[in-house]
Amino acid sequence: MGSVGDSYDNALMENFWSTLKIELVYRTSWRTRDEAENAIFEYIGGWYNTRRIQRELGYLSPDEYETAWHSRQAGQAEPHNLTPAPAESSQARSAAVPSGCR
Repeated sequence: MGSVGDSYDNALMENFWSTLKIELVYRTSWRTRDEAENAIFEYIGGWYNTRRIQRELGYLSPDEYETAWHSRQAGQAEPHNLTPAPAESSQARSAAVPSGCR
């Protein structure tokens, strides 16, 4: 176990488990363990990770943030061409250099 404030502090996970229990486990009853496991997996992968707002993303959900990011990218000018220019021949390069620099 770590001490408070270090990388082994589990306050974030305790918060996650509390949220999971309040929003899903305490509100639902399942007939089998498989049903419970599937519901928890669906909650984490399908709702908690994609739709829960996050402060670091400007109080948007990851899905909303990604949609906004793609919209901004589509609205910008075409990206610069990252393909290198074709190489010039040595004669063309030497002709482009001023005579005083040869």
